[in-house]
Amino acid sequence: MGNREALLAGAKRCLLEKGYARATVRDITAASGGVSMAAIGYHFGSREALLTEALIQALDEWGAEIQRALAAAAEPAATASEQFEAVWTRIIESFTTHRPLWVASLEAALQAERSPELRRQLAAGQHEGRRGTVTWLQALDEDAVTDASVRTVGSVHMALISGVMMQWLIDPQHSPSGHDVVQGLRAIAAAVEPAIDQDA
Repeated sequence: MGNREALLAGAKRCLLEKGYARATVRDITAASGGVSMAAIGYHFGSREALLTEALIQALDEWGAEIQRALAAAAEPAATASEQFEAVWTRIIESFTTHRPLWVASLEAALQAERSPELRRQLAAGQHEGRRGTVTWLQALDEDAVTDASVRTVGSVHMALISGVMMQWLIDPQHSPSGHDVVQGLRAIAAAVEPAIDQDA
């Protein structure tokens, strides 16, 4: 493993153990097996850039893990609604099993308010997240994903993930289940459809 990869691995460990705001350059280099502090500047430019890349990589790994779990547990006879509920049940479970990752992502979002470069990196990561969401929600190849579906399906699903995650981090006892998410979406769609018909 080269210095760059070692720094990313160390930064991921620090994100989970200390969070985005509290992970120092010294912490990261220690967790990376003693890679020099200067190597952070050489490979990433700054501590923030390294932590952000590590965070985006960790979120990508989470997405791949969710996809693998869903593929392994897939029920061929399940309806689309049942499959979507299964997706959400897995996502919600991850808010507990991957809690440090979600806390770190919230910390990074807050730090971005004062760092244009961090905001740019997070925005790029969000865009890729939206595209990824569309591919596995609609079972599409990357090439088949349109900009319109990224803006609509990807953005709305990412908003759902962020909002439900926030509820689970703060008050898990009263937060929605996968079943609740599906039922809520059905109720919202039923309320919106008459308005759409009237506008047509």
